[in-house]
Amino acid sequence: MPPSSQPCHGVWQIPDYVPVRNMTEPVVTLEGHSKRVGILTWHPTARNVLLSAGGDNLVILWNVGTGEMLLRLDEVHTDLIYNACWNRNGSLLVTTCKDKHVRVIDPRKQQVVAEKSKPHQGARPVRAIFMADGKIFTTGFSRMSERQLALWDLKSFEEPIALQEMDTSNGVLLPFYDPDSSIVYLCGKGDSSIRYFEITDEPPYVHYLSTYSSKEPQRGMGFMPKRGLDVSKCEIARFFKLHERKCEPIAMTVPRKSDLFQDDLYPDTPGPEPALEADEWLSGKDAEPVLISLRDGYVPAKNRELKVVRKNHPAPVVLPAWAPRGSVLSGQPTSCHPPAWGYCSVSESCRMRRSSSSSCRVRRSAASCSRADSSMARRSCWS
Repeated sequence: MPPSSQPCHGVWQIPDYVPVRNMTEPVVTLEGHSKRVGILTWHPTARNVLLSAGGDNLVILWNVGTGEMLLRLDEVHTDLIYNACWNRNGSLLVTTCKDKHVRVIDPRKQQVVAEKSKPHQGARPVRAIFMADGKIFTTGFSRMSERQLALWDLKSFEEPIALQEMDTSNGVLLPFYDPDSSIVYLCGKGDSSIRYFEITDEPPYVHYLSTYSSKEPQRGMGFMPKRGLDVSKCEIARFFKLHERKCEPIAMTVPRKSDLFQDDLYPDTPGPEPALEADEWLSGKDAEPVLISLRDGYVPAKNRELKVVRKNHPAPVVLPAWAPRGSVLSGQPTSCHPPAWGYCSVSESCRMRRSSSSSCRVRRSAASCSRADSSMARRSCWS
């Protein structure tokens, strides 16, 4: 978050190539929160829809492609928001809050469709995520400060259909879910282990599988999307464990001797292509994620640059990493008008010569650098 009186967050485009200069300017900056932003999550099926939640108890939905605020949920939460998670098609949202409530929200109607007070009796933070079938998985603490996990059915939200107690550690359990294998991984802050459970449709619903243990505790944990795994090694999950001075990858693999593609381990999984545009989703349309096969491994498409089209720009504004500082591309307006072949700016060496000598003839007025004469603009701005 950049230091300012108006807290905001930026979106960066990570290029496939090696950039020639440091990336210091985001593609788009989103301003709307009055306090620090702590939660960011992308919509699972709609293009460029981003959710943000901050210390001001607000949930805001953005269209990153235009830099606009789509929805603002400011009367739903009464205290600090702990986490937020979309369901599979992005029609509903589940949140946990410091007021000890789990809320299932329809963001487009801006209303709470289901709510549970104190899903876990302890005072420590609660986390909640959606399962692929619409059930909700939560982690929290009992009244005796024992860590718990629970599975809830929205049709009967009063009591959990499964509840298990784990241990008496004080680290908050962070759940990571793989819908393809129906496995939930639990990583506790300050723990040195990862426990994983299988979720089924039959009692007892939550089945303990195994535990990964290491020597050093984790400060945080990240989860690789399924399409980033190595299918040739039967890798079913990959974590990025944050230490004090390093980030360690942890691979979860299934030991199999066959070199053939394992269909049961790798069903078709959600790909990067959206199923809906932001305006379609906002108007009420829903769609399931677009699935891809991992049989030959995932190969990312080229030229997947984020294009930001603002209302005051007639054409898309793309901010690559090589954009010169001080140009229209870098977000710092100049008096040059963009010629037909692209945006122009004054090069660093030209500015140095201009400051030390009068031999550099730079025309930055609208008359000498216009769309009508692109050749003159190219010579006057880059000579």
